[in-house]
Amino acid sequence: MAIEFRVPELGENVEAATVAKLLIAAGDTVAPGQAVAELETDKAVVEVPSDVAGTVEAVLVSVGDQVKAGQALLTLKAAAGPSPKPPPPPLPAAPAARRVARESGVDLETVPGSGPGGRIGTDDVKAAARPARAARQPAGAVPEAGAATALPDLSRWGKVERVPMTTIRRLTAERMVRSWSDIPHVTQFAQADVTEIEKLRHRYQPDAARAGGHLTLTAVLIKTVAAALKSHPNFNVSVDMERRELVQRRYYSVGIAMDTERGLVVPVIRAADTMNLIELSVELSRLTAKSWEGTLTADELQGGCITISNAGALGGDTFTPIINWPEAAILGIGRAQIAPRYENGAFQPRQMLPLSLAFDHRANDGAAGVRFLRWIVEALETPVKLLWEG
Repeated sequence: MAIEFRVPELGENVEAATVAKLLIAAGDTVAPGQAVAELETDKAVVEVPSDVAGTVEAVLVSVGDQVKAGQALLTLKAAAGPSPKPPPPPLPAAPAARRVARESGVDLETVPGSGPGGRIGTDDVKAAARPARAARQPAGAVPEAGAATALPDLSRWGKVERVPMTTIRRLTAERMVRSWSDIPHVTQFAQADVTEIEKLRHRYQPDAARAGGHLTLTAVLIKTVAAALKSHPNFNVSVDMERRELVQRRYYSVGIAMDTERGLVVPVIRAADTMNLIELSVELSRLTAKSWEGTLTADELQGGCITISNAGALGGDTFTPIINWPEAAILGIGRAQIAPRYENGAFQPRQMLPLSLAFDHRANDGAAGVRFLRWIVEALETPVKLLWEG
């Protein structure tokens, strides 16, 4: 008899998750308690164990799919006779630690846990993997990028306190390490004269307010960057080194890095190229509110082509942003300031906006980065460019 195995409840205020990994395939035998998939929400990566025994008839989802509680993941042919005894419980380990152990080839049975009740964390697994990794490296080799390094005993010099990372802080840290380790970053800098576009923005702000939005400079930049991707499709890619391919996107969605009380989140404005500035301002206001409320769905945090990080809103100037993998570029925005600019034989006070474009050198060379950023600058300084070329 065929049995449908369904997605369990995902947690409070979590409606959907992304299939991060499938741990079984059609024809596999599954025992009670055996993990069949890893699901990623905006809060954590969780393993989903089977509660029945049987043989997998069909897997109904793929990696990257969005799933909801109660949705069928796979069908099983029930085992004949009484269900086999469930395997003995492993050492207690966090789901993320199990994933790291699988990826690094570490046997959890050999890993001592440092958490409460001997619970194994990701740092325990990485510490166990380090000697094996070092043994594989030739003498004098540089340690693997992103490998965890043990801290010295900081308490020797004074009082310290250990504060556990929040889930979102840990996930951000892991993603930033992966991005910085895997992607060779190049950063180009420029300044855009936004004096005229700021006048237009203030002029049409009442229209945006009546529609329920706030016409910020970020909304203008979303429109500009989406148009720049259309003009320079070589920046709308992801690098697949396993298959030696560049994956070319044919859609134009822009992520916006937001600083919230819970930490950094990057909601995505989908099909940004199809929206006018009023529509973008409304959508940006909606996502900003959900970011602060902590109610963004997993779907609203995925699928971006490029990210905008506006440090200028907090008073920051020029900086070097880290690319949001698997994207190939990120645009950093600094604080606009009045500065003298030489025009028509004299210096004039103009509002200048610092821009920092970090891009993946595997996908584009320096000259391409200069052209891409120059296009953005020209579009901000001469908005009619968006009509002719956007």
